[in-house]
Amino acid sequence: MSDPSLHNEDLAPVPREQRTWGLWNVAALWVGMAVCVPTYTLASERVGQGMSAWQAVFVIALANLIVLLPLMANGHPGTKYGIPFPVVVRASFGVRGAQVPAMLRALVACGWFGIQCWFGGIGLWATASVLAPGVSVPDVTILGAPLAQLIWFFVFWLLNVYFIWRGMESIKWLETLAAPFLIVCGVALLVWAIQSGGGLGRIMDQPETRPLSATFAVALTSGVSFWATLALNIPDFSRYARSQRDQALGQAIAMPTTMTAFAFIGVATTAATVIVWGGAPITYPDALVAKIDNPVITVVGMLGLAIATLSTNIAANVVSPANDFANLSPSRISRRAGGVITAVIGVLICPWLILASAGNYIFVWLVGYGVLLGPIGSIMIVDYFVLRRKELEVDDLYRRGGRYEYAGGINPRAFVAFALGVLPCLPGFVSAAAGWPSGTVPAVFEHIYTWAWFVSSGISAAAYHALMRGRV
Repeated sequence: MSDPSLHNEDLAPVPREQRTWGLWNVAALWVGMAVCVPTYTLASERVGQGMSAWQAVFVIALANLIVLLPLMANGHPGTKYGIPFPVVVRASFGVRGAQVPAMLRALVACGWFGIQCWFGGIGLWATASVLAPGVSVPDVTILGAPLAQLIWFFVFWLLNVYFIWRGMESIKWLETLAAPFLIVCGVALLVWAIQSGGGLGRIMDQPETRPLSATFAVALTSGVSFWATLALNIPDFSRYARSQRDQALGQAIAMPTTMTAFAFIGVATTAATVIVWGGAPITYPDALVAKIDNPVITVVGMLGLAIATLSTNIAANVVSPANDFANLSPSRISRRAGGVITAVIGVLICPWLILASAGNYIFVWLVGYGVLLGPIGSIMIVDYFVLRRKELEVDDLYRRGGRYEYAGGINPRAFVAFALGVLPCLPGFVSAAAGWPSGTVPAVFEHIYTWAWFVSSGISAAAYHALMRGRV
């Protein structure tokens, strides 16, 4: 019998007849999630940090091919058993220990939720500024954020809360409808870049301003970490897929291709800004649209930005933490309530502070959370594929005293493996987060941190296998 502390309707396995997502539903989901402002800036910041245009596109493509592997792997148990991430991770961390990785994933999602709401609010603010130029707002800042942008941040935040309240099916149709429109917006940006920059060849011929050896590691690691979030909680979506073919092929078709294509648009557009206006590259689309100073382009472009951000935010940054918070107390917290908790924390985290500089965004935020999420994902893969041979006792995932009880509901070996992966990366993270000058910590730790996701994931996977071999 299921334990009420481990089970509710939202965490229960999805019945076979309700697994209705086909290949193109999964593909449309990824198009909607990948075409967003952070994807654009992920690539454009590479140019801003010194990469050539083609180097930036290549590193984004490579990063997404790498992270596709854990995405498809961790999607397998979701489709096979119809269970979400907080339940899948109970097999490796224990029925109670799973709350720790679930909360780590949830808190990262809350941060991304706030960041996406900030970008979406900027889109609405820019649109309103064009449509109602006579309306003014006092020029004051609150907690480091301009009041006008803060107001539209909360408008966009409320729009997200509406979709949270509507539930999972609202996400499915939103992704399906938004995807074609988002592609058109991206193509329009690329056309502007080619026409204004004197042709695609001239745009993409922008040389590197720093040697590749100085930019490659951080670019690749942050590119992989970008979707290290979904590499954990992809079961939250794959549980609705009709078959393994649908979930795996749908992801393979849409995720790396869309990410690379939109990264190409971001790189080409950013490179074009140097040719058109000179000076430093303009890496953010809202700043670019404002620079163009065309009311029609501003309204269409910024509304497109808001729709792209909304579709990404609901899918990528609400579904997972909603389940994760529900996992804390299934009998008291529904997925809807978990989504509202996510939205509230997303405000409290003050996302505009994360975006204050490229260093904060890339080297502290993206690389930093990869240190924590990478080991969880690698432990899940080793546990499911190597040790358990893809066989889980689903009933035991929802009760105490079963196969996944370990020691009081916690698997200490999983936490040891997790800690062994994280520890080598901590000195570099602390140095980056504190803004210490290079050389404050030994150079070896700074170097390890630039490869943080790879180092932490690899060590934890090897340690978990060694600690659990013969015990499953």
